[in-house]
Amino acid sequence: MTVSLLLGPVLRHVGPTTATVWVETDAPCDVRIRVDGGAVHAARTFTVHGHHYAVCEIDGLPTGAVLPYEVFLGEDRVWPEPDNSLPPSVLRTLCPQAPTRLLYGSCRAPTGDTPEGLVRYGPDMLRASARRLAREGFDSADENLVLLLIGDQVYADEVQEPMRAFLRRVRRTDSGDDASGDDAPEDEVVRYDEYAELYRQAWSDPQVRWLLSTVPTLMVFDDHDIRDDWNTSAAWRRGMDERPWWRTRVTSGLGAYWVYQHVGNLSPDARAEDPLWAAVRDHRERGADAGDTLDSFAWRAHEEPSSYRWSHRHDVGGVRILVADTRCNRALGEGDPSDGSRSILGSEGHDWLDENLTGGPEHIVVASTVPVLLPPPVHHLEAWNEAVCGGAWGAAARGPAERLRQALDLEHWGAFQYSFHRLADALLDVARGGRGPAPATVLLLSGDVHFSYLARARARAGGGTTSRVTQLVSSALCNQLPPNFRRAAALSASWPFHLAGLVMTRLAGVRRSPLSWRLAGRPHFGNTIGEVAFDGREAEARWYHCPQGGGEALPEVHRRARV
Repeated sequence: MTVSLLLGPVLRHVGPTTATVWVETDAPCDVRIRVDGGAVHAARTFTVHGHHYAVCEIDGLPTGAVLPYEVFLGEDRVWPEPDNSLPPSVLRTLCPQAPTRLLYGSCRAPTGDTPEGLVRYGPDMLRASARRLAREGFDSADENLVLLLIGDQVYADEVQEPMRAFLRRVRRTDSGDDASGDDAPEDEVVRYDEYAELYRQAWSDPQVRWLLSTVPTLMVFDDHDIRDDWNTSAAWRRGMDERPWWRTRVTSGLGAYWVYQHVGNLSPDARAEDPLWAAVRDHRERGADAGDTLDSFAWRAHEEPSSYRWSHRHDVGGVRILVADTRCNRALGEGDPSDGSRSILGSEGHDWLDENLTGGPEHIVVASTVPVLLPPPVHHLEAWNEAVCGGAWGAAARGPAERLRQALDLEHWGAFQYSFHRLADALLDVARGGRGPAPATVLLLSGDVHFSYLARARARAGGGTTSRVTQLVSSALCNQLPPNFRRAAALSASWPFHLAGLVMTRLAGVRRSPLSWRLAGRPHFGNTIGEVAFDGREAEARWYHCPQGGGEALPEVHRRARV
């Protein structure tokens, strides 16, 4: 029987001498990676709910190398495809002494750059980046290149028509009734099979597929990977728990995320220490399906967030990248927001970040899917709202404040003041050299808000900092804000709203931030992908967009700034 490659190859974690390649196939098989026409590295597929995957660990590679590779399923070569017009896919190992370039972005609704999609969602910047890199050529080993996908890689709750058609087809019974059995929303994915198709549709575009096959990619979830405003508050979570399909949804979503995104973030050593990976390998050796084991793991990760750590750290050249879980591990206490019972990272998440947020590297990047430093008026609104939800204005105001929180999506770092102050203090400590030699820059990389900006921060009191502290936001990859939302977002960042926010936070007893920050220039509305180039102790940020639109347009730099 001929086995087909359904998805991938996706180049994931790389080190100085190692690389990880992820694939999905349509049947069990041995997956073999042949590197530069020579050594072959093999892995057996594992099975989850009838779907088949392999994580191929390739070691013994030269440092700082760029090596073409091929994928075989059994004896059949399946990648590169015969009619491929793009450059060969390559493995890129890290060089500790080389400059580093990070691409980053979030929020991608895959439209294929169809005319209808371009009007509503705008050009797909992931596809555009593939065209740019393919044209530029990047087969030299003179830099470390990494792509960070920081949230909403898939939209489980806002699906496109091809996915809606799939849901109608798989849920239809002979009688015409919905076969889901749990009143599943007709336009949202719920089960693992549906998530598998959602990922297939998101990553099957030929240009995107090539990009993911040749640029090392790190990923983390945000809300739409599970559901809009996931874990906003305890009240939000109670409301979702009442829905009959929610347990299946969160179990399937977290399980699929582990398979399609998270397992590839891990280094070979970290993967070997992961208890779920050990269980999956055991099922593979016995020829068994690991679906039930993955479901149990996912539900426990939802019910007991401290049972698993989704955050991950990477040292790339002189850059330390800390990718933080700001969703699953949230603590959602409803009392005094200053006591730590309400936290965007949870206690274990804060401990992990404190442990890794130290001096020494030339640059430190904290990748948080939601911005730490929002436009100040929005930050004040979120801080005020959290205080009122916690009882600052009495019990009668808590219900209306909670409804406002959910209606306006007030659930970023500003809405978790304990976490915000703890992180701000840590950032300043690092920037002053209190945790080891101060880096040149401390960068906060984020997405989520569907507009892009740069914010420069400084200590409000207590002396200056050695490091430059900057928030960089690039969003969306392909899901531009409609015009009415753009106007509202621009208005929310205006000075009158800033002044009103200051007054409201004072009246609600919100602590003053140890950081002061401002936006450098106006936010950019429209799809973008961000890039930061590090060279020694210098760093430059760039934002790319496609001003001409169109399915084959090449991206252009619309802004650059030293950071």
